[in-house]
Amino acid sequence: MKSKKNLTRFTYESAAFEGWRLCISRAGTTFTRYFPDKKFGGGKKSLAAAEKTLVELKALIEGSKKVDGKLSPTTIKKAEKLLAEAV
Repeated sequence: MKSKKNLTRFTYESAAFEGWRLCISRAGTTFTRYFPDKKFGGGKKSLAAAEKTLVELKALIEGSKKVDGKLSPTTIKKAEKLLAEAV
């Protein structure tokens, strides 16, 4: 599997983590979430969960108002909650 924009594949033989990392930066704020293969049942399922979360996160960020060119605290809290509940 190959990395995609905002999604990076991690497969290390010597490390305990294998899976996908979602990382997106907008308006001075970076959001990161890991999707391990073990938790989601394999590489394809963890990728599907990461892609679904990325679409939801982008929709939330793009539809939000900005305060002084940055994301509002409310938007940041909503995004962090969305990432924490990602399944």
